[in-house]
Amino acid sequence: MGVSVVKELEKLTTTELSVWVEQAKIQAKDGRVIDRIPQLAKAYPGWFAVHICCESGKSISFGDTACIFPLMSVIKTFSLLYLLEHFGAETVFGWVGVEPSDAPFNSLEQLVSDRGYPRNSMINSGAITLADKLPGKDATQRTLLFCQWLNQLAGCQLWLDEVMLASVRLTRSTANEAIANYLTETGYLENLETALDTYEQICCISGRVEDLALLGKLLACENRYLSSQNRRIVNAVMSICGLYEASAEFAIRIGLPMKSGVGGGLIAIVPSEGAIACYSPGLDNIGNPLAGLVFVEALAQELQLSIFG
Repeated sequence: MGVSVVKELEKLTTTELSVWVEQAKIQAKDGRVIDRIPQLAKAYPGWFAVHICCESGKSISFGDTACIFPLMSVIKTFSLLYLLEHFGAETVFGWVGVEPSDAPFNSLEQLVSDRGYPRNSMINSGAITLADKLPGKDATQRTLLFCQWLNQLAGCQLWLDEVMLASVRLTRSTANEAIANYLTETGYLENLETALDTYEQICCISGRVEDLALLGKLLACENRYLSSQNRRIVNAVMSICGLYEASAEFAIRIGLPMKSGVGGGLIAIVPSEGAIACYSPGLDNIGNPLAGLVFVEALAQELQLSIFG
């Protein structure tokens, strides 16, 4: 599979991409921009951007690539990677599990039924728990250190969007507060307020679709800075948990490790070959970027990218 697929990715032109982009944009109008966070609600549903990073260093972009957006839940992938690199798998999986979830990403009921042990790091209970463990004395320092680590490692230019953060704080999720309270009661959080503040800040780390693709390349390609085992772990968790309760469906339909965010970001990992990043703020009813998934599915099927052969 390797050689031919790399060649296919390498040979892709914007002309070919434009066909799949147009297909995706036709369906984008069925998506809904999230309105719970006022700053996110300002996004235009028809925006669409894609950036593909190949292992060779070649990249290709198409669409509204100048758009800046918060990574939101896409950042959960990289906080897991960051903590695995700092503390190791045994410690990290004492904090969170690796079980798929068939409940919404902000479900308190599931957390209660699991007695406070977050099912995985890609849903809010797991991500809030891991935010509590990030190195740094307070939320601001934790976010800064994490953002610097990502930029240095991936060569991207991410930054904390203070306007977006203010909007998130203004409309703090009551579901997240309830989750954090329960995590504190069951002993999984050391500091509730710092955990929530850190979680909100890292979700507001922002950039362009190119920055997201560069992050994805960290997981797609061998590099001397990251443990191969940790990369494999993160890709596996993405495959089974990255698209919330739709993860299994898209593992079959697309067959790539993927992670979405309500800000419209979507990253798909093609192991040993490259990363596909999309931005499309119109979401489906689960909270996944609609046009991004349509695009990646078309690309993956055309180029036979599925990791399952």
